[in-house]
Amino acid sequence: MERMKSVSWGWSLLVLAWLGSSSATLSPSGINYEVVALMTIKAALRDPYNVLESWDRTSVDPCGWRMVTCTPDGSVSALGLPSQSLHGTLSPAIGNLTNLESVLLQNNHISGPIPSSVGMLEKLQALDLSNNMFSGEIPSSLGSLRELNYLRFNNNSLSGPCPESLSNIKGLTLLDLSYNNLSGPLPNISARTFIITGNPLICGHKGDANCNTVLPEPLSLPPDALKASGIRSHRVAIAFGTSFGSAFFVIIFVGIFVRRWYKHRQQSFFDANDHCDPEIFMGHLRRYPFKELWAATDHFNSRNILGRGGFGIVYKGRLKDGTLVAVKRLKDYYTSGGEIQFQTEVEMISLAVHRNLLRLSGFCSTEHERLLVYPYMPNGSVASRLRDHIHGKPALDWSRRRRIALGTARGLLYLHEQCEPKIIHRDVKAANILLDEDFEAIVGDFGLAKLLDHKDSHVTTAVRGTVGHIAPEYLSTGN
Repeated sequence: MERMKSVSWGWSLLVLAWLGSSSATLSPSGINYEVVALMTIKAALRDPYNVLESWDRTSVDPCGWRMVTCTPDGSVSALGLPSQSLHGTLSPAIGNLTNLESVLLQNNHISGPIPSSVGMLEKLQALDLSNNMFSGEIPSSLGSLRELNYLRFNNNSLSGPCPESLSNIKGLTLLDLSYNNLSGPLPNISARTFIITGNPLICGHKGDANCNTVLPEPLSLPPDALKASGIRSHRVAIAFGTSFGSAFFVIIFVGIFVRRWYKHRQQSFFDANDHCDPEIFMGHLRRYPFKELWAATDHFNSRNILGRGGFGIVYKGRLKDGTLVAVKRLKDYYTSGGEIQFQTEVEMISLAVHRNLLRLSGFCSTEHERLLVYPYMPNGSVASRLRDHIHGKPALDWSRRRRIALGTARGLLYLHEQCEPKIIHRDVKAANILLDEDFEAIVGDFGLAKLLDHKDSHVTTAVRGTVGHIAPEYLSTGN
């Protein structure tokens, strides 16, 4: 017994040590360095309206989190938190999100210095920290952001000189440093629109006549006309440049958002109308048309979300006959194997039938979507019931907890030892233990790691599961 305790404690120390040392790289360890960076950023901020509630340190994939956008290969590409009443500071951990292309934190109450680690974001194209409370100097490291198009630091409390290194950024469309406390000479910056107005130590206290401001494009007027226009025209040009730059910046990002939304919506309807087969039954397994699940979940409305996990988002749905179901929309459909392979894996999962296992009712597979359909569990998960207890709702009594634990063990025993072919769960946690109408334990989410890895071997290319619930040997070896 003492030896078993010692071994268990040793494994615990190994896992803790691994978690503490793996913030620099992604996976063979199964720890996503981007999750670590985002959670560090969250810890440095005060979030009065819980807009970052979906950011979960136990996740191995942040792409389902609110305000986070990812590339198709799963890397964090955009962080958009404008006008969210955030306080606190911006953590230097942002420099670890090396695939970021845009950071939008405008119109908050974030204070402290701008981290110099922002200069490590070599792919960054847009950085907007305007209308906050940032102080200190502008980091000279920003000069290494050669892809930067839009940079807005206006309406903060920044001081010191404008870094000479900013002249290294040749593709700037807009640079707005207005209404700070900057000083010193201005470098030769090649931005189309460079706004420096509102900095008294540069522009003077009586107006902007001494400001060096680069306008959107050289005006096609003769020199005499330029002289005659005087200061009034100069101010009008500054105002025009400010408005033009701001509007152009907003239009660009609204356009990107609308284009992605329209493309996604168009693709979804394309799938629904053209790619889904009619109802097909394979044993007890049914193949659903996409448009039926689309309608059942009210177009995958966020109000119907039952939970988010490492494999996708689960929605509550009501079929045409009134049956309640849970629809899991797999997030890695773009990396999944071919149609035949997917069906084979789904059929394999459906063969695992046990009173303590969640029965797969059916699926939908299109060129761009992979959906799994399960019976709806009215009492949620063990994790949600434990949270209910925290919030003052009736707790699970001891006899019911004991029955849940035993039911879970029976389900896992069947999966790991008695099922053919055997299925290793790989993500056992309270959120994946569901409760039926009689509070019987129903083990869910089994087989999904294999389903999304597409390898014939037990050695997989990526560790899947939830940090804190992964077997130590799997965490360290991937086997």
